[in-house]
Amino acid sequence: MSSLKDLVDEWLRLDQNETTRTQVQSLWQAGNISELERRMRVRIEFGTAGLRGKMEAGWARMNDLTVIQASQGLCAYVMEQIENAASRGIRPCSFPKCQKTWCCLWCHDHSHNPKQDNGYKVYWENAVQIISPHDEGISNSIKANLQPRSWDLGVLATPLLQDPTDQMLYGYIQELSRLCQTRILNGTTGVKFVNTSMHGVSDKFVSEAFTVFGFAPYLPVTEQQQPDPEFPTVKFPNPEEKGALDLAFKTAEREGAMYVLAQDPDSDRFSAAERGTNGAWIKFTGDQLGVIFGHRTLELYRSSGKSLDKLAMVASTVSSKMLETVARIEGFKFVECLTGFKFIGNTALDLVKMGYEVPFGYEEAIGYMFGSEIRDKDGVAATVSFAEIVTALHGQGKTVNSYLQELYGRYGYFQTSNSYFICTDPPTIDKIFARIRSYPSIESQAGPSYPREIAGLTVTSVVDLTTGYDSTNPPSCKPSLPLSSGHMIQFRAENAVEGTKIVLTTRTSGTEPKIKYYLEGSGKNTHSVATLLPKVVAELGDVWLEADKHGLGYA
Repeated sequence: MSSLKDLVDEWLRLDQNETTRTQVQSLWQAGNISELERRMRVRIEFGTAGLRGKMEAGWARMNDLTVIQASQGLCAYVMEQIENAASRGIRPCSFPKCQKTWCCLWCHDHSHNPKQDNGYKVYWENAVQIISPHDEGISNSIKANLQPRSWDLGVLATPLLQDPTDQMLYGYIQELSRLCQTRILNGTTGVKFVNTSMHGVSDKFVSEAFTVFGFAPYLPVTEQQQPDPEFPTVKFPNPEEKGALDLAFKTAEREGAMYVLAQDPDSDRFSAAERGTNGAWIKFTGDQLGVIFGHRTLELYRSSGKSLDKLAMVASTVSSKMLETVARIEGFKFVECLTGFKFIGNTALDLVKMGYEVPFGYEEAIGYMFGSEIRDKDGVAATVSFAEIVTALHGQGKTVNSYLQELYGRYGYFQTSNSYFICTDPPTIDKIFARIRSYPSIESQAGPSYPREIAGLTVTSVVDLTTGYDSTNPPSCKPSLPLSSGHMIQFRAENAVEGTKIVLTTRTSGTEPKIKYYLEGSGKNTHSVATLLPKVVAELGDVWLEADKHGLGYA
């Protein structure tokens, strides 16, 4: 193991950014060993999500040096993996007219994370984020290319550096226009929309999308309309966060608008709310929007006259099982995959190869994928697709919420309760999950010993994507989904007498000190589900995870 001094010296040898050099020098001179250990000891890890971290000096952070090293490693890996890459060329691209910067196969990304964070994503030649084994290959290539080849920005003054902004935007708008179903009707709707870009980049693109779809201009939340990396009006720039839409609600109430639309700062996620008849705002969850979008996709596909046996939809395994239920009842294919659009997009492409059409996919974290070309979450497409649903329903005398209640009446009531426990000690997390896999029981049994009941419900299946165990697939008990790099276990349980069921997924976060849980209950009515979920959460924390014993923090 390298000494801290060696790590600091190597940083100062390689880093030519005066700001980050000064940060490290100041910490060393001040003897701030604990902070240096956090920043220098463990290198920021490249995975299927690329890189993500706080923007400051250190091997564990996002900065000029770690980005240069990542880019060199990526280019070297591409040269190895792509046939004739050298002759075809790796051409850097700059998008000066946008608020994002793209280069080669990667992009810098500021999403719905804290303002101090930034990210680095990689898309492969299929236009989808990378999955294994590319993540490991790129990671190894980065480690083999740590010496920066140049810090001279003058090298960017080359004919190889292209600006395809206009071409890319034209192609994107053309693809977006293909999603439009009711342009004439859109132009006649009297429904008012308020939109917030959450201090991000979406306003220009959503505005143009509204025009393409034939809508009248929306009412912007002016305080959040323009890009601002300080996010001055919100504590956390995520539409899901409590209070994030307060300014949008005030704007809508002032202007008499019935719907609020929102994108996260980099415009790949979408959220929405409806003002109820009593004046209260109904904020739709990511899963509720997923089911609304999915069922609307089903209706449009069916109305086209196509056979439903060629229709498929995809969702992450921690998302609601309501769309799975819709698929089973209506007769189209539903496939779940691991969390993240790198998996959703690649799963969609696999289904296309099998002869299916995959016009929709989603994950509960307000990410939605539309159409046949863009296999990634798209907040702009989600925004105008939602507005079209509103318009169509308004013409029938319905609202989005009344439509959702109809779906509950048809397919059963589903309610989610997702949150997390905080644990900053990885060995403790390992100990907690080891206990769940060898859970105390009065009955002896061969093989894994997982909990058999929770909150009065009998556990009916267990899928452990860390160890590779699926109780529903005997005799091999091998899961159909790929294994997770962290801890991830999904339980299904039910009370057959009362007709209530739950799906509970617990997993670790790859970037945060959390044990996350995704809980969904379903049943015949709202009361039975609403009273069940808190009991499940309580037993999960108190009994399964032993939160008090291990000092876990609560969200």
